[in-house]
Amino acid sequence: MEPDAPHTDSDPTGHATTSTSRDINAALNAEIESALGGMTMEEILSATNTPRPVTRAAALNPIRRTSSGRQLRTGRVMEVRGKDVLVEFGPKSQGVCPLSHFETPPPSGEQMEFVVERLDPFEGVLILAREGMITKAQWGDLKVGQIVEARCVGMNPGGLDMEVAHHHAFMPAAQVDLRHVEDISVYLGQKMECEIVELRRNRERMLLSRRRVLEKERHEKRGVLLASIELGSHRTVTIVSLQPFGAFADLGGVDGLIPMSELAHGNLKQASDAVAVGDVVEVKVIRVDLNSVPPRLTLSRRQVMADPVVTALNEIQVGATVTGTVRSVMEFGAFIELSPGVEGLVHISEISHERVFSPSQALKVGEVVQAKVLNLDQARRRISLSIKALKDAPREAPKDGAGRPGGGGGGGRDRGGRDGKSSEVVPRESDPSMRKLLAKFGGIGKDLKGGLS
Repeated sequence: MEPDAPHTDSDPTGHATTSTSRDINAALNAEIESALGGMTMEEILSATNTPRPVTRAAALNPIRRTSSGRQLRTGRVMEVRGKDVLVEFGPKSQGVCPLSHFETPPPSGEQMEFVVERLDPFEGVLILAREGMITKAQWGDLKVGQIVEARCVGMNPGGLDMEVAHHHAFMPAAQVDLRHVEDISVYLGQKMECEIVELRRNRERMLLSRRRVLEKERHEKRGVLLASIELGSHRTVTIVSLQPFGAFADLGGVDGLIPMSELAHGNLKQASDAVAVGDVVEVKVIRVDLNSVPPRLTLSRRQVMADPVVTALNEIQVGATVTGTVRSVMEFGAFIELSPGVEGLVHISEISHERVFSPSQALKVGEVVQAKVLNLDQARRRISLSIKALKDAPREAPKDGAGRPGGGGGGGRDRGGRDGKSSEVVPRESDPSMRKLLAKFGGIGKDLKGGLS
């Protein structure tokens, strides 16, 4: 007797099915029905497309963005644990911020703003930073516009070779500072905050800009400074550039001009005679024009400096002997620098006892001379000097009774030598005119009166 063959039937589609396959399909359908919990396919699709309701925590704690595009969120400080500060944003959202980003440890429960750097997938917490601070960058988390800490490891004529997260980066020379830097080698080995302006991971190419970070900081300070600047106030500034008409100084967000006449006391030929780029000096605000674009500030360094001429006039006495350097020679005399910013005038008539036709014949620029103080004019701030007053006058030749030089006989022919001693009178030699006179008055060889011989 042959075994029973499996019963054959057909499904709703017309395909033949066996009893075994029906049993498998029934079991699978039962499993699916259990997973769906009695929901139909339409109900599942409707639930999937329905947007999630906004929770109360999300509504009270919205996510904002910084100027660089990073998330900025407000959280509550939970506790300080070692070198980390634990922060809570909601029941299931926590973060960690380095304690070094705070000036003092924050108290528990304080609400503060934090920048979200990245999500730690292993710990499930957000890596945070205070705004304006940066954390050590990770290569996989870098993106354009991010502020990172980079270290200068080399240089070339085009810029600086940088290192970020153990990867090479480059910063063009024009992006190193707000202004042109003559020698960028001063940045070798330094760590600095930079913005990523280009990132191509497949080519290991990354371009950085420190200038953009400085510009953002400068822009933030600019408004605060202009709102607080006052006419007549004193400020500490940094000289940033020298020009033929003066020097520009950075007040901390805004540049101001120090005109040539306000750089120092006295006459300056160029701004470098008073200041150099990078010098930190005190100035007085003497003009503020906020209506111009950009705003114009005029500063004075001279008005906050002690006047060396006034000091010198108070210390120098008439008749004193001073030592100085010839700084300039003019047609009417020479200016002698007694100390930085203090000059006295030696008139052409006070250079020598002998007649001087041009001061340049007697004095040379750079020559060190001694002079006597003849006069101090406090009102006109002038010092009159004399070089010849320190020299002995030459001896005069003796004079006769009529006040003429010489004093000897022979009708004043004996004028004496240059040393004041008389010289022998040389008789006039005979000539045709003299022979005629001798012949007229007695002939040659006879004694004559009247002084003729």
